[in-house]
Amino acid sequence: MAESTKTVVFQAGNEEYAFPILFVVSIEKMEGMTAIPHMPDYVTGITKVRGDLVPVIDLEKVLYNRDIQADDKTRLIVLETSDISLGVLVRDAKEILEIPQENLKQPGLIAYQNTKFITGIANFEKRMIMVIDPETLIQSLEGIKEIKDYMKNQKQELHN
Repeated sequence: MAESTKTVVFQAGNEEYAFPILFVVSIEKMEGMTAIPHMPDYVTGITKVRGDLVPVIDLEKVLYNRDIQADDKTRLIVLETSDISLGVLVRDAKEILEIPQENLKQPGLIAYQNTKFITGIANFEKRMIMVIDPETLIQSLEGIKEIKDYMKNQKQELHN
């Protein structure tokens, strides 16, 4: 049996991307966001998801250096990595898709520092989907340590 990777496919900019489903906790509608001052510009704020506070990043800001144009299709994909839980704002969460291993190509850009979080490109007849590794994505974000520290402090304050 051929190996495959189960992913959540979403749109950022005009392109299709996917996160491996192992990292995805939930997909939510955009609701109640609290802005945080002095955070990196890709952080739109924090929100409560199922009782937990999670920082929210704008993936369009990270990928294309422009703010997402939020509408009723905008979704928050909640990810859990070894370091942090966070919400990722995307233009549209489209589907859950099994990507067969033979459709997954290693991008030639893998050595390029700014896109090292794109770990594969799923090539189908009429579409290309870039697979993003959330762990690498988070490590590549400038200022992520400050966000982790901030979230730790928030949790401690909640429990005191």
